[in-house]
Amino acid sequence: MIALGIDLGSRQAKFAAMDSDGILWLRAFDTIPFYKRFGGMRNGRLTLDFPAMGLLNESERAEARLVATGYGRNTIDLEGARVVPEIQAHAEGARFQTGLETFTLLDLGGQDAKAARIENGILVDFVMNDKCAASSGRYLENMAKVLDISLEELSSHHRDPVPLDATCGIFGESELIGRILEGHPLERLCAGVNATLIKRVMPMLRRYPKDVLVLTGGVAKSAAFRALLAETLGAQPVVPEHPQHNGAIGCASLARKTR
Repeated sequence: MIALGIDLGSRQAKFAAMDSDGILWLRAFDTIPFYKRFGGMRNGRLTLDFPAMGLLNESERAEARLVATGYGRNTIDLEGARVVPEIQAHAEGARFQTGLETFTLLDLGGQDAKAARIENGILVDFVMNDKCAASSGRYLENMAKVLDISLEELSSHHRDPVPLDATCGIFGESELIGRILEGHPLERLCAGVNATLIKRVMPMLRRYPKDVLVLTGGVAKSAAFRALLAETLGAQPVVPEHPQHNGAIGCASLARKTR
């Protein structure tokens, strides 16, 4: 029996398949082309063409257990799937990937950020920012475009950051352009951008114990962000093997537990 987890995120649709031995495979599709090619509606419910995606054939799809989640305040009604809240999926994914039962989770996705507290395997509290993309991967993408560099280049600098104070992603672009005109080195400008992300997530983390922090989402792949976060907290965050697929893995783990 295949347990299939589906995380329909803002930037990507992510899939994780498991059996009794663990993860079988992981897949990701850019969101807009994904819905155009593989999505549809039937009686007001979302349908997906799994064979066309090359994920499951008809017989595998008929036997698979599906659990799905969406992002932020968006809800989904996927045909044939049990739908769970996003924070539940991410908490379960972090538990499965790290083996931890008590920790604080910070997930930085494409367009939102969320922090949660898990104690003895139970989600006890969470806070989410899905109203402003300034604390998300989209913000870093926009800043990289302003600097005319890749995300990889942006994520490699964290030392001696240029101060950037704007709390809005749009105003942040204007402020960054001003700093460019002042002639600051690219390395310091990149570090400044990464440091602003720390400023935006710390208020979310201050409400929770700092015993163990698990970092997930695409931003978890940024070496600069991880280094700055470690400097701020005084300890290295735990980054699971598949931070971007954490929600889908959590859904697959929940599907595997379904009786």
